[in-house]
Amino acid sequence: MELKATRYAVAEQIATITLSRPKRRNAWTGRMHTEYRWCLQQADGDAGVRVIVVTGDPQGNAFCAGADLQALEGHAEKGRYDAGITTEIARPGYGVDPNFDATFAYHFGLTKPVIAAINGAAAGVGLVLAAYADLRFSVPGAKFTTAHGRFNFPAEFGLSWLLPRIVGLTHANDVLLSSRVFTSEEAMAMGFLNKLLPAEELMAHVTTYAKALAATVAPGSARETKHQIYRDLHRDAARAVTDAEHLMESMIRHPDYAEGVKAWLEKRSAQWKG
Repeated sequence: MELKATRYAVAEQIATITLSRPKRRNAWTGRMHTEYRWCLQQADGDAGVRVIVVTGDPQGNAFCAGADLQALEGHAEKGRYDAGITTEIARPGYGVDPNFDATFAYHFGLTKPVIAAINGAAAGVGLVLAAYADLRFSVPGAKFTTAHGRFNFPAEFGLSWLLPRIVGLTHANDVLLSSRVFTSEEAMAMGFLNKLLPAEELMAHVTTYAKALAATVAPGSARETKHQIYRDLHRDAARAVTDAEHLMESMIRHPDYAEGVKAWLEKRSAQWKG
Protein backbone atom coordinates (compact mmCIF):
# COMPACT_ATOMS: atom_id res chain seq x y z
CA MET A 1 0.00 0.00 0.00
CA GLU A 2 1.19 3.53 -0.78
CA LEU A 3 1.36 5.38 2.52
CA LYS A 4 0.29 9.03 2.33
CA ALA A 5 -0.98 9.70 5.86
CA THR A 6 1.31 7.43 7.88
CA ARG A 7 4.87 6.14 7.92
CA TYR A 8 5.91 2.59 8.75
CA ALA A 9 9.37 1.40 9.75
CA VAL A 10 10.85 -1.69 11.40
CA ALA A 11 14.14 -1.71 13.30
CA GLU A 12 15.49 -3.99 16.00
CA GLN A 13 12.21 -5.93 16.35
CA ILE A 14 10.17 -2.74 16.81
CA ALA A 15 7.60 -1.59 14.25
CA THR A 16 6.93 2.15 14.44
CA ILE A 17 3.76 3.57 12.95
CA THR A 18 3.84 7.36 12.63
CA LEU A 19 0.63 9.31 12.05
CA SER A 20 1.86 11.82 9.49
CA ARG A 21 -0.33 14.68 8.36
CA PRO A 22 1.80 17.42 9.90
CA LYS A 23 0.05 20.32 8.18
CA ARG A 24 -3.21 19.15 9.80
CA ARG A 25 -1.72 18.30 13.23
CA ASN A 26 -1.83 14.62 12.27
CA ALA A 27 -5.63 14.76 12.17
CA TRP A 28 -7.48 11.50 11.53
CA THR A 29 -9.12 10.67 8.20
CA GLY A 30 -10.52 7.57 6.56
CA ARG A 31 -7.30 7.34 4.56
CA MET A 32 -5.23 7.44 7.76
CA HIS A 33 -7.41 4.77 9.36
CA THR A 34 -7.06 2.56 6.28
CA GLU A 35 -3.28 2.94 6.28
CA TYR A 36 -3.04 2.51 10.06
CA ARG A 37 -4.84 -0.83 9.95
CA TRP A 38 -2.67 -1.96 7.05
CA CYS A 39 0.45 -1.07 9.05
CA LEU A 40 -0.86 -2.96 12.09
CA GLN A 41 -1.53 -6.00 9.91
CA GLN A 42 2.03 -5.89 8.55
CA ALA A 43 3.52 -5.60 12.04
CA ASP A 44 1.34 -8.26 13.58
CA GLY A 45 2.11 -10.73 10.80
CA ASP A 46 5.86 -10.12 10.81
CA ALA A 47 7.72 -12.68 12.92
CA GLY A 48 10.61 -10.22 13.14
CA VAL A 49 8.46 -7.67 14.96
CA ARG A 50 7.97 -8.05 18.70
CA VAL A 51 6.55 -4.65 19.74
CA ILE A 52 4.50 -1.98 17.94
CA VAL A 53 4.99 1.74 18.68
CA VAL A 54 2.48 4.39 17.55
CA THR A 55 3.40 8.08 17.56
CA GLY A 56 2.67 11.35 15.78
CA ASP A 57 4.81 13.15 13.24
CA PRO A 58 6.72 15.66 15.40
CA GLN A 59 6.32 18.28 12.67
CA GLY A 60 2.59 18.18 13.37
CA ASN A 61 3.03 19.34 16.98
CA ALA A 62 0.47 16.75 18.06
CA PHE A 63 0.02 13.02 18.52
CA CYS A 64 -3.34 13.21 16.73
CA ALA A 65 -5.58 16.27 16.93
CA GLY A 66 -8.72 14.20 16.32
CA ALA A 67 -10.91 13.93 13.26
CA ASP A 68 -10.01 16.28 10.45
CA LEU A 69 -12.30 19.33 10.41
CA GLN A 70 -13.14 18.71 6.75
CA ALA A 71 -14.38 15.22 7.70
CA LEU A 72 -16.54 16.71 10.47
CA GLU A 73 -18.00 19.20 8.00
CA GLY A 74 -18.67 16.34 5.60
CA HIS A 75 -20.71 14.48 8.22
CA ALA A 76 -22.88 17.58 8.69
CA GLU A 77 -23.39 18.05 4.96
CA LYS A 78 -24.31 14.39 4.43
CA GLY A 79 -26.50 14.24 7.51
CA ARG A 80 -24.87 10.98 8.54
CA TYR A 81 -21.60 9.59 9.86
CA ASP A 82 -19.16 8.47 7.17
CA ALA A 83 -16.03 6.69 8.43
CA GLY A 84 -14.38 7.11 5.04
CA ILE A 85 -13.26 3.48 4.84
CA THR A 86 -14.23 0.60 2.57
CA THR A 87 -15.07 -3.05 3.18
CA GLU A 88 -11.62 -3.97 1.82
CA ILE A 89 -9.87 -2.40 4.81
CA ALA A 90 -7.34 -4.62 6.63
CA ARG A 91 -8.66 -6.45 9.68
CA PRO A 92 -5.75 -6.82 12.11
CA GLY A 93 -6.66 -8.50 15.38
CA TYR A 94 -9.97 -9.84 14.08
CA GLY A 95 -10.97 -13.47 14.59
CA VAL A 96 -9.33 -13.92 18.01
CA ASP A 97 -12.40 -13.18 20.12
CA PRO A 98 -15.82 -11.84 19.04
CA ASN A 99 -15.50 -9.15 21.73
CA PHE A 100 -12.51 -7.72 19.86
CA ASP A 101 -14.04 -7.66 16.38
CA ALA A 102 -14.92 -3.96 16.14
CA THR A 103 -13.28 -0.66 15.24
CA PHE A 104 -10.34 0.06 17.57
CA ALA A 105 -11.26 -2.92 19.77
CA TYR A 106 -9.26 -4.89 17.19
CA HIS A 107 -6.17 -3.73 19.10
CA PHE A 108 -7.03 -6.31 21.78
CA GLY A 109 -6.73 -9.12 19.24
CA LEU A 110 -3.22 -8.18 18.12
CA THR A 111 -0.50 -10.61 19.16
CA LYS A 112 2.06 -7.96 20.12
CA PRO A 113 2.12 -5.13 22.68
CA VAL A 114 1.25 -1.67 21.36
CA ILE A 115 2.92 1.35 22.94
CA ALA A 116 1.61 4.87 22.35
CA ALA A 117 4.37 7.48 22.36
CA ILE A 118 2.18 10.56 22.83
CA ASN A 119 4.30 13.47 21.68
CA GLY A 120 1.60 16.13 21.70
CA ALA A 121 -2.13 16.76 21.80
CA ALA A 122 -4.51 13.79 21.67
CA ALA A 123 -8.09 14.82 21.00
CA GLY A 124 -11.20 12.87 20.06
CA VAL A 125 -10.18 9.86 18.01
CA GLY A 126 -6.56 10.66 18.93
CA LEU A 127 -7.40 10.02 22.57
CA VAL A 128 -9.29 6.88 21.53
CA LEU A 129 -6.19 5.60 19.74
CA ALA A 130 -4.04 6.24 22.80
CA ALA A 131 -6.56 4.53 25.09
CA TYR A 132 -6.54 1.33 23.02
CA ALA A 133 -2.75 1.06 23.24
CA ASP A 134 -1.47 -1.32 25.90
CA LEU A 135 1.00 1.19 27.33
CA ARG A 136 1.10 4.98 27.15
CA PHE A 137 4.06 7.34 27.54
CA SER A 138 3.64 11.09 27.04
CA VAL A 139 5.42 14.41 27.06
CA PRO A 140 4.50 16.96 29.76
CA GLY A 141 2.03 19.67 28.90
CA ALA A 142 0.19 17.74 26.19
CA LYS A 143 -3.51 18.56 25.96
CA PHE A 144 -6.06 15.74 25.92
CA THR A 145 -9.82 15.82 25.36
CA THR A 146 -12.57 13.39 24.42
CA ALA A 147 -14.06 16.31 22.40
CA HIS A 148 -17.34 14.58 21.52
CA GLY A 149 -19.62 16.76 23.63
CA ARG A 150 -19.04 19.90 21.58
CA PHE A 151 -20.22 18.11 18.43
CA ASN A 152 -23.33 16.44 19.88
CA PHE A 153 -21.62 13.07 19.56
CA PRO A 154 -21.77 10.20 22.04
CA ALA A 155 -18.59 8.95 23.71
CA GLU A 156 -16.73 7.52 20.73
CA PHE A 157 -15.58 4.04 19.83
CA GLY A 158 -16.14 2.34 23.17
CA LEU A 159 -14.49 4.96 25.41
CA SER A 160 -17.48 4.69 27.75
CA TRP A 161 -16.45 1.03 28.31
CA LEU A 162 -12.68 1.44 28.23
CA LEU A 163 -11.90 4.62 30.15
CA PRO A 164 -13.61 3.53 33.41
CA ARG A 165 -11.48 0.39 33.27
CA ILE A 166 -8.29 2.43 32.87
CA VAL A 167 -8.84 5.40 35.19
CA GLY A 168 -11.89 4.43 37.25
CA LEU A 169 -15.47 5.70 37.05
CA THR A 170 -14.92 9.03 38.80
CA HIS A 171 -12.19 10.24 36.43
CA ALA A 172 -13.90 8.71 33.40
CA ASN A 173 -17.16 10.52 34.20
CA ASP A 174 -15.23 13.79 34.51
CA VAL A 175 -13.57 13.67 31.09
CA LEU A 176 -16.43 11.95 29.26
CA LEU A 177 -19.33 14.03 30.54
CA SER A 178 -17.53 17.36 30.34
CA SER A 179 -15.39 16.80 27.21
CA ARG A 180 -13.05 19.26 28.90
CA VAL A 181 -9.40 19.69 28.01
CA PHE A 182 -7.05 18.09 30.53
CA THR A 183 -3.28 17.92 30.58
CA SER A 184 -0.92 14.98 30.42
CA GLU A 185 0.00 15.78 34.04
CA GLU A 186 -3.65 15.24 35.01
CA ALA A 187 -3.75 12.11 32.87
CA MET A 188 -0.73 10.78 34.74
CA ALA A 189 -2.40 11.44 38.09
CA MET A 190 -5.54 9.65 36.87
CA GLY A 191 -3.56 6.55 35.93
CA PHE A 192 -4.05 6.96 32.17
CA LEU A 193 -0.31 7.19 31.49
CA ASN A 194 2.60 4.96 32.42
CA LYS A 195 5.13 7.78 32.51
CA LEU A 196 5.77 11.42 31.62
CA LEU A 197 9.03 12.17 29.82
CA PRO A 198 10.67 15.28 28.35
CA ALA A 199 10.08 15.54 24.61
CA GLU A 200 13.75 14.92 23.82
CA GLU A 201 13.69 11.67 25.86
CA LEU A 202 10.31 10.24 24.85
CA MET A 203 11.23 8.09 21.84
CA ALA A 204 14.52 6.94 23.35
CA HIS A 205 12.73 5.76 26.50
CA VAL A 206 9.96 4.05 24.53
CA THR A 207 12.52 2.33 22.31
CA THR A 208 14.49 1.11 25.32
CA TYR A 209 11.30 -0.16 26.96
CA ALA A 210 10.24 -1.91 23.75
CA LYS A 211 13.65 -3.54 23.32
CA ALA A 212 13.47 -4.85 26.88
CA LEU A 213 10.05 -6.38 26.17
CA ALA A 214 11.38 -8.00 23.01
CA ALA A 215 14.45 -9.37 24.74
CA THR A 216 12.98 -10.66 27.99
CA VAL A 217 9.43 -11.80 27.19
CA ALA A 218 8.75 -14.87 25.04
CA PRO A 219 6.56 -14.08 22.00
CA GLY A 220 3.96 -16.65 23.03
CA SER A 221 3.81 -15.22 26.52
CA ALA A 222 3.33 -11.68 25.22
CA ARG A 223 0.56 -12.83 22.87
CA GLU A 224 -1.39 -14.94 25.35
CA THR A 225 -0.97 -12.52 28.26
CA LYS A 226 -2.30 -9.67 26.15
CA HIS A 227 -5.32 -11.71 25.09
CA GLN A 228 -5.89 -12.83 28.69
CA ILE A 229 -5.92 -9.25 29.94
CA TYR A 230 -8.62 -8.08 27.55
CA ARG A 231 -10.67 -11.26 27.58
CA ASP A 232 -10.72 -11.22 31.37
CA LEU A 233 -12.25 -7.75 31.40
CA HIS A 234 -15.42 -9.54 30.25
CA ARG A 235 -15.16 -12.56 32.55
CA ASP A 236 -15.51 -13.63 36.14
CA ALA A 237 -12.45 -14.59 38.18
CA ALA A 238 -13.10 -18.33 38.06
CA ARG A 239 -13.21 -18.35 34.25
CA ALA A 240 -9.98 -16.34 34.14
CA VAL A 241 -8.23 -18.85 36.42
CA THR A 242 -9.53 -21.87 34.49
CA ASP A 243 -8.44 -20.46 31.14
CA ALA A 244 -5.02 -19.54 32.53
CA GLU A 245 -4.54 -23.11 33.75
CA HIS A 246 -5.42 -24.50 30.31
CA LEU A 247 -3.00 -22.08 28.64
CA MET A 248 -0.24 -23.08 31.03
CA GLU A 249 -0.75 -26.76 30.21
CA SER A 250 -0.39 -26.10 26.48
CA MET A 251 2.34 -23.44 26.58
CA ILE A 252 4.64 -25.45 28.83
CA ARG A 253 5.07 -27.89 25.93
CA HIS A 254 6.43 -25.14 23.65
CA PRO A 255 10.24 -25.05 23.20
CA ASP A 256 10.31 -21.48 24.48
CA TYR A 257 9.39 -22.71 27.97
CA ALA A 258 12.40 -25.01 28.17
CA GLU A 259 14.59 -22.29 26.63
CA GLY A 260 13.38 -19.75 29.19
CA VAL A 261 14.21 -22.04 32.10
CA LYS A 262 17.60 -22.94 30.64
CA ALA A 263 18.50 -19.31 29.93
CA TRP A 264 17.51 -18.31 33.46
CA LEU A 265 19.67 -21.03 35.00
CA GLU A 266 22.58 -20.20 32.73
CA LYS A 267 22.20 -16.46 33.38
CA ARG A 268 22.00 -15.56 29.69
CA SER A 269 19.49 -14.00 27.31
CA ALA A 270 16.91 -16.43 25.96
CA GLN A 271 16.85 -17.28 22.25
CA TRP A 272 13.12 -17.41 21.58
CA LYS A 273 11.70 -19.53 18.77
CA GLY A 274 8.41 -17.57 18.69
